[in-house]
Amino acid sequence: MTLAAILKTKGHDVASMRPTSTIAEVVAKLAERGIGAVLVEDTLGQILGIVSERDIVRALAVHGAATLTMTAAQLMTAQPVSATPGLSVAEAMRLMTDGRFRHLPVMENGKLIGIVSIGDVVKSLLAQQAQEVDSLKAYVVGAM
Repeated sequence: MTLAAILKTKGHDVASMRPTSTIAEVVAKLAERGIGAVLVEDTLGQILGIVSERDIVRALAVHGAATLTMTAAQLMTAQPVSATPGLSVAEAMRLMTDGRFRHLPVMENGKLIGIVSIGDVVKSLLAQQAQEVDSLKAYVVGAM
């Protein structure tokens, strides 16, 4: 299974903000959409970075309430790791686990086509394993 398969089911919609957006605006977007991260894009749609809930919590620990007036550009992780749609789900899991991040933009021919979360990857792996178990059970029953 590949990231393309996840995006086919999940969809290609990605939440993004401008670098000048305040963290209060980012938090509102995260809450409104029920998501854990937003991409930070320039006016041409180029990805500059990503801001996650984890980034915001860490900034709150250091800066307190002033975090909410900071900009996405100040808090974002610049140049986030990205992947292609052909990357296997297992390889995506390894990449995200080793890099200790939870959101992976998916790019094709230099264009953003979606984003997958660690939850999407785990859900896909579990579904794949369940299908393999069912196939093995059917094979064993059929062989008897």
